[in-house]
Amino acid sequence: MNISFEEATSRCWAEVDLGRLTLNYKNALNHLKGDTKLICVLKADAYGLGAPMVAKRLNREGADFFAAASFNEAEQIRRELPSCEVLVLGLMGEAQLVHAVEEGMLITMFSDRYADAVIRAAKETGKKARVHVKVETGLNRLGLEPEEAPAVIKKLRDSGVVEIEGLFTHLALRNKESDRDQIDRLIYVRDAVKEMGIIIPMVHALDSIGMVRYPEDHMDAVRTGAWLYGVYPRRYAHPEESQLAITVKTRIAQLHKVSAGECLGYDETHPVSRDSVVATLSAGYIDGYPRQNSKGEVEICGRRAPVVGLVCMDQMMVDVTDISEAQEGDEAILLGGTIGVDEYAEWANLNRNESLARTGKRVPRVYMENGEIVEIIEGLY
Repeated sequence: MNISFEEATSRCWAEVDLGRLTLNYKNALNHLKGDTKLICVLKADAYGLGAPMVAKRLNREGADFFAAASFNEAEQIRRELPSCEVLVLGLMGEAQLVHAVEEGMLITMFSDRYADAVIRAAKETGKKARVHVKVETGLNRLGLEPEEAPAVIKKLRDSGVVEIEGLFTHLALRNKESDRDQIDRLIYVRDAVKEMGIIIPMVHALDSIGMVRYPEDHMDAVRTGAWLYGVYPRRYAHPEESQLAITVKTRIAQLHKVSAGECLGYDETHPVSRDSVVATLSAGYIDGYPRQNSKGEVEICGRRAPVVGLVCMDQMMVDVTDISEAQEGDEAILLGGTIGVDEYAEWANLNRNESLARTGKRVPRVYMENGEIVEIIEGLY
């Protein structure tokens, strides 16, 4: 269903700046060394920006290799861009593995048991499974131990139904010493299987932070997600290279007066300290705003208004006593404008990536470039 800008912005919406997305992508490419490939990570609906539109825009700029967390996410990308590579980073069930092999998706192979499942899926389809083998080097989350990886890789090769196209790990980013140790463990596996006559064409270890921090270890590919959407490494000297590409907005539904000593909404522990003018906003924690009590701020009429009371599922309240020009129907910026992702995340003790990705499904995405509307995607898609 096509909706107008007026309909999309009636309540709560997200504006996605395709120009900034493009800028971030090009700046990421500028960091890469030699023939290093950029794998654009589109998991969690492209961190809340909308994977289909993000994939199409990045592909227009030259991106042809993407990563997703699940089969369904990968399938969504492939529907838009059937000729592009998509690496599924997480677990798939056996039925999904069959479909993934049939569709030529790249499968992350992370255990001996899963290797057997991949082999079965390939034999069932009569097509070769394409895999990237993940090595557990210190994050302690998912992957083969370095000592067991060569034998499992050999089993995959000897099956005759698996094409081993990649080898990778994920850094824990605890400190430089442990990062170095993780990279060395990955290299150990690469070299061990090379001695067995198995050459793996794509080896990768780095994410957005690693891309900036360890240029000497870019290897064959870098997996970049957060950087594309405007989350750059903390204390990075050039924040202008990764600009926030999403702005989440809502509208003032009602202005009302609250007497000093009264509480707001479901709160009973944070009474207002003065007679106040309160704006009820048409957004709540289901739309992505953290469920916190009298903490955080929004931007209204170019000024800050503090959150008051406990954020509700569909609505929230802010104090606009000092913003006399505020009117019902005005926009309020929840994230973006003067409210950066670092500050937003700190208010609710969130990870910065989570701050973007939690933007709710019912929130329409309005895609813009140079101030002009490119496309509107209705919420609940």
